[in-house]
Amino acid sequence: MTTPSLDSPRRAGRREWTAFVVLMLPLLLVSMDVSVLYFAIPAISRELDLSGTQQLWIFDIYAFALAGLLITMGSLGDRIGRRKLLLIGAAAFGAASVAAAYAQSAEMLIAARALLGIGGATLMPSTMALVRNLFQDPGQRATAVGIWSGVMTAGVALGSVLSGVMLSHFWWGSIFLINVPAMVLLLVLAPILVPEFKDPAPGRFDLPSVPLSMGAVLPVIYGLKKIAADGFATAPAVAIAAGLVLGLLFVRRQLTRRDPMINPALFRNRGFGSAAALNAVAMFAMMGSTYFTTQYLQSVLGQSPLEAALWSLAPSLLIGCAAPVATLLVQRGVRRAHVVAGGFVLAAAGLGVLALADTDSLWTVLLGCGVSATGIVTVMSTVTDLALGITPPRTAGSAASLLETGQEFGGALGMAALGSVGNAVYRHDVTEAAPAGLPADTLDAVRETLGNASVLAGGLPGRAGEALLTTAREAFTHGMQLATATGALVLLAAAVLATVTLRNVDDRPTDAASADPERPETSPTEAAGAVLPEREASLTLTR
Repeated sequence: MTTPSLDSPRRAGRREWTAFVVLMLPLLLVSMDVSVLYFAIPAISRELDLSGTQQLWIFDIYAFALAGLLITMGSLGDRIGRRKLLLIGAAAFGAASVAAAYAQSAEMLIAARALLGIGGATLMPSTMALVRNLFQDPGQRATAVGIWSGVMTAGVALGSVLSGVMLSHFWWGSIFLINVPAMVLLLVLAPILVPEFKDPAPGRFDLPSVPLSMGAVLPVIYGLKKIAADGFATAPAVAIAAGLVLGLLFVRRQLTRRDPMINPALFRNRGFGSAAALNAVAMFAMMGSTYFTTQYLQSVLGQSPLEAALWSLAPSLLIGCAAPVATLLVQRGVRRAHVVAGGFVLAAAGLGVLALADTDSLWTVLLGCGVSATGIVTVMSTVTDLALGITPPRTAGSAASLLETGQEFGGALGMAALGSVGNAVYRHDVTEAAPAGLPADTLDAVRETLGNASVLAGGLPGRAGEALLTTAREAFTHGMQLATATGALVLLAAAVLATVTLRNVDDRPTDAASADPERPETSPTEAAGAVLPEREASLTLTR
């Protein structure tokens, strides 16, 4: 073993980079599982005779379980070991994938999707935390975080495409079985290549905080999703309010406990809080714009799901350059505040391009998506690297879980806020311009979604169906224009916020332990984030 220098962080070698490649397996699969059902749901509906409510739960239960348990699993990984939690999660994810593939009823599939979400909640913070532990050198860590961000973004896009390819050759359960070989490979390789990391003095696990954290996250995510789907109503508003109250109780408990699940010392360096908030804003824009562009390709341009998914891969050519360029700029001395602000401005420009689209603007939409996603990935990779750099290695799991929970909130809020803007415009325009003589129930259904309009237009005689479909497509496009313009304004405001809040940020770690007066003091070297030889024995050498 080579003792790390106290003057400079230890640089990762071939073994660490090989371990990093292994860690990309679970990250890719968990992100793919977000979109893998897009093509499969019609076949599943036919086979299992799903109701509309059951379809929604099959889609949503994965995200609910994932979001609700991220904080818990991040804290648990700090205590029992991030590699150990990763392996437990991989085994659970693989087993749940088999259960989902061979589900014989809607209830079985919903339960399997919930287990997949639980497994995903163990995998996501574990991979990010292990990246923090494997790469102590700031330049290497920034490169690794950039790759991490790119793989996560690519996984969401690849999930729908791979689903379409699998369904063209196999039965619907095959989309889940593709997880199994990768998880088996991870279970074999991770114990050999990935070292174990954990907090050497974590304190007792705060069990009562588990339901509090879930109660804070789940009602808010649920309420935001319901508002995005159905518009504002009393029930989702009450759910959001209840989640916020439980969130305040959770925060109060963390501030008053000796061994909290999330140590408040993480936020004593203001860069961490700023990074988490800006990361959530980036996801707000990404999910809010995706809400419209996926529907635009299929329902406005009339593309098949597989065709739309393949076209959606085109912006990846731009996205793949974003994180490496952002990393290079920071390494060349450009201030993080300027890189993040520039990313937000670029993303706003992309949404501005989307706001120029009409009902036949494939290339405009693809360009807008590519430019906006490039800016968003620039922001996310830069602020994630900043947050992990600030975080001491011993609490990397908790920090990673906070970043990812913020992403879940940001994504749900983006769909709810921008979706509500677009839906309000759509309903107004359809009501004003719908062909005369439509039955009231037909008009009500058309006002709900563009998908309803596409189905109902086919059943109308003569040119009435064509006129209705044209009106609905124009109304949806108008809604997309105003929603993306709104998103662009939010991103420009975020650029200003990034310039101000990150201007004088110190990106050195602030050790959570040293900030706690009831714990033993650490040496100045440890407080600066270095791994001392005696600590390394408990933090890095278990293999």
